[in-house]
Amino acid sequence: MNRPLLISLATASLLLSSLNADTMYERFQAMEKEMKSLKSEIATLKNEQPAAQIADEEDEDKAQTALSKDDDEDESVTDSDDDEKESAAQADDEDDEKESAAQADDEDDEDEDEPKGDAAKIAELEDTIADMQEDIDDLNTRTNGNALKFGVDFRSAIDNLNYKMANGDKAGNDALLTNRLWLNMNWKASSNLSFTGQLAYNKAFGYRSGFGGAYPGFETFDWITNENAYDDTVRIRSAYFFYRQDTLFGSKIPWTFSVGRRPSTNGHLVNLRDDDKASSPMAHNINVEFDGASAKMGLAELTGIDGMYLKFCAGRGGSNASAKFFTVDMQKGTPNISAPYATNSKDIPDIDLAGLIFVPYNNGQYQVATQYYYAANLIDANMKNTPNGPVFTGMDDVGGMHAFTANFRVDGIGDEISDFLDDTIVFMSAAWSITNPKSGGQGMLGSQESKTGSSFWIGAQFPSLISDGGRWGVEYNHGDKYWRSITYAEDTNIGSKLAARGSAYELYFTEPLHEDILSFQLRFTYIDYDYTGSNGFFGSSTGTPVDIKDLKDSPYGAVSVDTAQDIRAYLRYRF
Repeated sequence: MNRPLLISLATASLLLSSLNADTMYERFQAMEKEMKSLKSEIATLKNEQPAAQIADEEDEDKAQTALSKDDDEDESVTDSDDDEKESAAQADDEDDEKESAAQADDEDDEDEDEPKGDAAKIAELEDTIADMQEDIDDLNTRTNGNALKFGVDFRSAIDNLNYKMANGDKAGNDALLTNRLWLNMNWKASSNLSFTGQLAYNKAFGYRSGFGGAYPGFETFDWITNENAYDDTVRIRSAYFFYRQDTLFGSKIPWTFSVGRRPSTNGHLVNLRDDDKASSPMAHNINVEFDGASAKMGLAELTGIDGMYLKFCAGRGGSNASAKFFTVDMQKGTPNISAPYATNSKDIPDIDLAGLIFVPYNNGQYQVATQYYYAANLIDANMKNTPNGPVFTGMDDVGGMHAFTANFRVDGIGDEISDFLDDTIVFMSAAWSITNPKSGGQGMLGSQESKTGSSFWIGAQFPSLISDGGRWGVEYNHGDKYWRSITYAEDTNIGSKLAARGSAYELYFTEPLHEDILSFQLRFTYIDYDYTGSNGFFGSSTGTPVDIKDLKDSPYGAVSVDTAQDIRAYLRYRF
């Protein structure tokens, strides 16, 4: 489309003038504000003159607005010829007393060759608005809709760690320094289909010395590879496509489906202290990375119950497959040659998990949520006794586990009692784990029989007392002797507080420093263990619960944690 120079210059000027804005969003806002101003000017012009006068001026100015895309199809050749003659006469005699007031005003404009009435001015302004909208749509497409968008989430933290062992010894780290980077990726191909991904590293300061003895191999286990401070290797934390539709087989059931590397850490409730948007799982009994798929069905419109939905999830946390070429038996020093990616009969089976989330009610203030899953072929260390002590020889399949969670959350206490209570969140959650040991195996949690464990968790988060955007919170949870969660990726350096067989206390303060871009958090976490094995695996080698008091004079007292404390301060930049 050919555009008048005035329009092009106006749009370019507006774009240039908005380059000083802090964000691209604010630049778009500036353009839209200018468009609203032009629309307001049009409305004013139309209201100032009677409809008949505007109609007369429209007849007089049709020749001048003939190039307008909105008026092109409404003008006849005869009308154009008449108006061209009239316009020429007006140009020859600019002082004619019969000219309208609007045309007289236009004569003073040095940039206009011909006088224009309000109708012509309105037409030109409408053209300008249309062209500006076209430019906004084009820019929006280039910067959003059809291009991969990147976002940065960077955190620098210092942790003060202190432990008391079962025998009374002390251990700790005065200043564990870490940098965590999340590079977020999003691309929306259409209103129904999108992609989301996240690259990540979580690095301890200076950890690239070439000496790896300070960290065991499990730091890079697939469930937790991006959640523990290690080196500066960038890995995929999540990557999945997301499809949504408003109806299911013609029924009023909106549904979604996604598959890939799942966003399965920082789930519901634990996200409050982490200052993050909640991912899918209920974090009380699962908080790990895994690859899988999910499908969600909204049932609110069908049932008439606010917020009701059902979500199915399934994933794989460990894959049994041979290497593509060959591996080496480290004990014998001989190669193990097999068909590429075939099932390895010498390895443990695939670790699979399937479950569902059911939210029966959520009206925005009150929410009830439940979750169930079953994890198959869970693992523990295979330890063989030798004259020199136990030797680790690999991992064993020890059995499966059922897990169930139910929680209740209130966003805003009461009904406009006070601004403070309106912005306060309280929650309570209960969870259970039930083991299903493999017959003939090492057992689970120190027993060949099924064991049921339980845990409860309560917390509150309320507005900051020193700023408008800050959030303060307090939490407490307790787990019994046979409680077992899969929460290894929880963002707590002393180990998962929600996995504790004992009591955990937490207090945190999150404060904005620059809008929602730069924030500061101070967090205190204290865990008092009643039994060992809280952060172990699922079998009897590392998961057996032993009363901490019984280990005071035991050789294992030096390696069994009685209490753990983490004081963390961080600065976090998100954009």
